[in-house]
Amino acid sequence: MAFGKKNEVNLDPLAYNLALIGESGIGKTTIVKEYCEKLAGEDGYIFLEIGKEDGADAIDGIVYEDCPDWDKFEEVIDDIVDNKTKEYPDLKAVVIDTYDELMRIAEPEVIRMHNIDKPDKPVKTIKSAFGGFGAGEDKAIEIVLEKLWELKKVGVSFVVIGHTKTRTLEDPVTGESYVQLTTNMMQKYFNAIKTKVHFLGVAAIDRTIVKEKTGKKDIVTKKDVEKAVIKDQTRRITFRDDNFVIDSKSRFANIVDAINMDSDELVGAIKDAIASEQSKSGRKVSDDKKKQEKEKLEKVKEVAKAEEAKKAQNNLDKMLGRIADYIKANKTDMNKIKPLIDLAKEKGYTKPHEVDDIEVAKELLELTK
Repeated sequence: MAFGKKNEVNLDPLAYNLALIGESGIGKTTIVKEYCEKLAGEDGYIFLEIGKEDGADAIDGIVYEDCPDWDKFEEVIDDIVDNKTKEYPDLKAVVIDTYDELMRIAEPEVIRMHNIDKPDKPVKTIKSAFGGFGAGEDKAIEIVLEKLWELKKVGVSFVVIGHTKTRTLEDPVTGESYVQLTTNMMQKYFNAIKTKVHFLGVAAIDRTIVKEKTGKKDIVTKKDVEKAVIKDQTRRITFRDDNFVIDSKSRFANIVDAINMDSDELVGAIKDAIASEQSKSGRKVSDDKKKQEKEKLEKVKEVAKAEEAKKAQNNLDKMLGRIADYIKANKTDMNKIKPLIDLAKEKGYTKPHEVDDIEVAKELLELTK
């Protein structure tokens, strides 16, 4: 058996994971909402307002769900995964607003997990969890990425929103210090998601600053006193910065360096980057679209089949649980237990709890009434 397959670029922008970071209030939530609506319609996305985030409050018509803690976040993700084809047939993207807050609410869950796993060595901080030395943070990354990848398995991509700050870094080659606009969170957490997204845009205000004379003279130098004045400013999203002053990224080689902070430009930039890569294949776009639409329909069928199988297994587990409870409650009365054992053997099973056929389980359950 030979391993390896040739990739074909997916033409759907929402098939790729997008991250957008920027300062608070610059308009990240609004532009991502418009981006999702333009590509998937009003039913094609849902914002998860994580932790203490409440950006959706000021945006009319946004589709969102509050996830103040890990339990609610996990509940929402599990519901989408378990009921994708029934309850969320049009859902294409889940927006994490914000990733900073998602990692914050993951930390108490990691502490809880540690204390259950090691009750004799309870901890109160993420730094001490699972042996310390960064193991707690690694576990937080693990559980977050695991939930996000569960979405991808049912055909739902994720978009993450985060905040920025300036950070002084040192060039590893020259040793020179420089200022970079990057995430405001722990670098370890940020790098974990940065390596997983296809597009990382950094939203910032691009200002043109000029020097103007004030009409005054310096009393010592006698020179004209000047002041810095903002001539104009524009909100921009950067995808690639060759000077690495802005911590952006794209897996697509021909993404435009920067765009105005506009949802049409955002859609256009990503579509153009995808189209440029697809053009290298020599195949017709129409042929690829037709093929990928067929693959999407097959994926939906697979997901629906998996959903039904999981629900059937859950029902079977519940029935077997009730049967086990009945046997336990009547373990001293063989007159009540023997009919279940006999029926199980008649159906080809050694014991009732080994039953894996839901119809047989129903028959066994009838004997407990």
